[in-house]
Amino acid sequence: MTGLRLAVIGLGKIARDQHLPTIAALPAVKLAAVADPHVTLAGVPAFASLEELLRNGPPVDAVALCTPPQMRGTQAAIALAAGKHVLLEKPPAATISAIGPLVGVAGAAGLTLFATWHARFAPAVEPARTWLASREIRAVRVIWKEDVRVWHPGQAWIWEAGGFGVFDPGINALSILTRVLPRPFFLTDAELSFPDNRAAPIAARLAFSDAGGLAIEADFDFRQTGEQTWAIEVDTDHGRLTLSAGGARLSHDGQLLIDEKKVAYPLIYRRFVDLIARSESDVDLAPLAHVADAFMLGRRVVVEPFED
Repeated sequence: MTGLRLAVIGLGKIARDQHLPTIAALPAVKLAAVADPHVTLAGVPAFASLEELLRNGPPVDAVALCTPPQMRGTQAAIALAAGKHVLLEKPPAATISAIGPLVGVAGAAGLTLFATWHARFAPAVEPARTWLASREIRAVRVIWKEDVRVWHPGQAWIWEAGGFGVFDPGINALSILTRVLPRPFFLTDAELSFPDNRAAPIAARLAFSDAGGLAIEADFDFRQTGEQTWAIEVDTDHGRLTLSAGGARLSHDGQLLIDEKKVAYPLIYRRFVDLIARSESDVDLAPLAHVADAFMLGRRVVVEPFED
């Protein structure tokens, strides 16, 4: 299909850095309106909320929800009830129960619900999945560390209940793992570090396994300064496969195989347009389930207060 009239809901950093430039470059998608209680966009009809846009705005076919996760489940339900296709920024909601039933709602109405995991669209992810499918996997290590002050400056919602804290970036690693590993895995142990003045963790250490006893370890941290680290190391019977730079690079035993600029969001929007054309939805909640398990099983450790 062509000429998808899209409204972007929430004009925070991810919308400004990724969604708006991508939409502007895609002929198949037209930015018809935006909604944000604090920010407007020159030359584009702007509204304070999704509800106001639906009441008083121009015709739109779809919405991209780039609001904090605590709001997305309710907003997705409102948009679907209004007959709009819905693209959900990651994580799709603060709870699994908020999104699961909406798949049936979308299907019954002939609408598309797309829960995006942008890290899965990184150039090394599918090649890694193909390579690992025929190997014996012996151990997996995830090191996902970044500076919250760089990537989420002044975003208080991320430290509130339902804001995910370090799991906001950490769920990117989990979205890659759930795509590239050939067998489902489950959490066996977790330790979550909460700043004394915050309701969401700033770091997490996780251990997973699968039906075959595979050892998977993950180390997430929001306090990294200097070089940022987004890497997954997989030891196999044919050596070590490493995804780094968040999935932009792939190497085997130190030999670089892929090193490409990430082009996730154009691929995401092309996928969205294609799903709409085929009247299908794409909602994989596995990464979110692993985060929910971590909050359920994890030991809480209180660390020094965090000030932005």
